[in-house]
Amino acid sequence: MLFPNLDNFLSNGAATLAKGPIALIFLEDDVEVASTLRHYADGGFRSVIAFGVADIQLPEDLPPSVHKVNFDMSESNALTRIVNAVIEKAHGQWIFYGYNTEYLFFPFCEHRAIGEMLAFHTEERRDAVLTYVVDLYAGDLDKAPNAVSLENAHMDKSGYYALARKDKGNEFEERQLDFFGGLRWRFEEHIPLPLRRIDRISIFRAKPDLRLRADHTFSDPEYNTYACPWHHSITAALCSFRTAKALKRNPVSAAQIKTFRWHNSVPFEWHSQQLLDLGLMEPGQWF
Repeated sequence: MLFPNLDNFLSNGAATLAKGPIALIFLEDDVEVASTLRHYADGGFRSVIAFGVADIQLPEDLPPSVHKVNFDMSESNALTRIVNAVIEKAHGQWIFYGYNTEYLFFPFCEHRAIGEMLAFHTEERRDAVLTYVVDLYAGDLDKAPNAVSLENAHMDKSGYYALARKDKGNEFEERQLDFFGGLRWRFEEHIPLPLRRIDRISIFRAKPDLRLRADHTFSDPEYNTYACPWHHSITAALCSFRTAKALKRNPVSAAQIKTFRWHNSVPFEWHSQQLLDLGLMEPGQWF
């Protein structure tokens, strides 16, 4: 189904938000749009809603669970405007948000659906899932000048770290950390300081008065925690070409970066076990 604008979607798209989990995919360009949307449709999301300019047209052979809303993602505050508007319409539903060329992996996702993971997470009295944005990049930039290659994707196997998060009063936040690593760490001179974190609460359950903020944190502090107070919780990984794309699109960084590969680069295996082995996501008590 195609919605001509966000207001029309909010007025007439109630059926797409009636039952979760729901995936909101923001199309910043036309790179790997079909593979991104199929990844979420095949992963068990009941509705996959793509937001992008009218010029980005979806393939006709996508599943009927995929919908399009015409929206210019370059608009100011586009992320928070869309997510917070959907929160108002989808109380109680699990929602994921991400961008094209970003692929969600969670523990055992090869043989378990997203709904199974969220059912367990709900039983654990958790309303949000911390995800780490794991940068992917083409192994050969001569063959893939936009840095995107599903067939030759690479990632960093090390170089990730966390710092304790502080509030505005310089006090430590309970069970909250700022995570860093990947291309945003290795090429930090090209990344503004507020954009260097790789943690994102990209899966959450909508409730009244909940608000997403521009820094990818939520108005409810508990949503921003990496674990519950009594034991480790499930975390997930969002494997993303987005940073590599941006670094190769920017003329200054593109001229200086001839390859993203270094001694800690490894081929990305497109499997959750690799991410678990590298400590880039956590199964918690789910086995």
